Amino acid sequence: MTIENDSATPWSPTQWSKAESWSRDCLAAFQKKALATQLAYVEANSAFYRARFAAAGFRAADFREPADLARLPLTTKQDYMAALDDGPPWGSALACDPAAVRRLHFSSGTTSRPTPDAWTGPDLARWADLYGRAAYSQGVRRGDVFQCLFSYPWFVGGLGATAAFERIGCMVIPGGSGDTERQIETLFAYGTTTIMATPSFAAHLAEVAQRMGRDLRQSKVRHIGVGGEPGAGVPATRARLEALWDAKVFDCYGSLEFQPIAWDCAAQAGGHLVEDFAHVEVIDPATGAAVPDGTPGMLVLTHLDKQAFPLVRWATGDIVVRDSRPCACGRTHARLPGGVRGRADDMIVIRGVNLFPTAVEDVVRAMPGLADEYRIILDETVRDPATGFPTGIRLQVEAAADAPADIGHRLADAIRTKLLVRATVEVLAPMALERFTHKAKRLVRQ
Repeated sequence: MTIENDSATPWSPTQWSKAESWSRDCLAAFQKKALATQLAYVEANSAFYRARFAAAGFRAADFREPADLARLPLTTKQDYMAALDDGPPWGSALACDPAAVRRLHFSSGTTSRPTPDAWTGPDLARWADLYGRAAYSQGVRRGDVFQCLFSYPWFVGGLGATAAFERIGCMVIPGGSGDTERQIETLFAYGTTTIMATPSFAAHLAEVAQRMGRDLRQSKVRHIGVGGEPGAGVPATRARLEALWDAKVFDCYGSLEFQPIAWDCAAQAGGHLVEDFAHVEVIDPATGAAVPDGTPGMLVLTHLDKQAFPLVRWATGDIVVRDSRPCACGRTHARLPGGVRGRADDMIVIRGVNLFPTAVEDVVRAMPGLADEYRIILDETVRDPATGFPTGIRLQVEAAADAPADIGHRLADAIRTKLLVRATVEVLAPMALERFTHKAKRLVRQ
């Protein structure tokens, strides 16, 4: 069974590849065959995984079913960094000749030192085709004008999106995430119809456009793909951005290590996992046991055809809910309703209530009278002095021009009613909080 690389002629008016609507049985058969081939490749070419396989008493030749992967340990970011230190700069995880590497990107370094990932020529072609397939599913077509508002220096998203939209047949404007006023003038001047950006930058553009006397609702932009941080998976954030731009907003989920992971289709019912590129597990982060569809768990991914830096049982740290039922769009790949619910290490436990920052964002974004930026602060003012455990959250928000005088009390009441936690709300003047053009940091632990 093969996958058509049919970007020049999509096989249907709405679908890029026949792989998108394979039956679940067909997908399972494909994954089983692909995993057997990939595990053999990894064992033969990656010293890092060869040692891990041996330590677990696992041989690629013994693989029979995807369930056999559970015999292997998870691969964490710390494991990956240790492998890089084993003979830098490539380390022991590189599974190809360094001369075959055609692209190198780096992580943002927000949670650890910047780490690299590499792609061979076939890896790059696969990446561009999958990105193109995902954007096509959202309604992007040949003739669209695409303005890429992802950062280009170091960041993985900008060049990936550029290659994908060129593959579809769009005219591409590689704008990046700076020069905000120029971006706005450019999208009006050249009739930009589709953009990709972080949710923070998309909101920031709307703020700046308003100050310039420009109404983005009057632009030709009708499609917005957002990624890099939770956004379109948060209902109130999606609604807010769609109102600011009068355009459809789609969640686009990926990471440095897996490009892409899951993107919304036109139905906006949760990003479709790219199950012909990655084998997916959803596990309990505490026990490691698989959880059923509909139950929150940590996403674990295994490459099915990556050559340069292939990963086996990569622990993303992202909490998701999987739904394997077919989508209304006709695609059969499982979806992630609500996108990334949070990071396993970002979960806050407050008097028995598990709270993710995305849940707070949904309440804040839905509250009339607030501007777009906010901060969640965990400090001594919301900790039990005896145990150090959180007793609530502290919120900093900005009042919009039309905010009622009691906006802080209203927000605190909404947080308590909807999330069952106490919130101390500090209402600030407009533009008091830092704006982000790349990845926003809204949870601050002090």
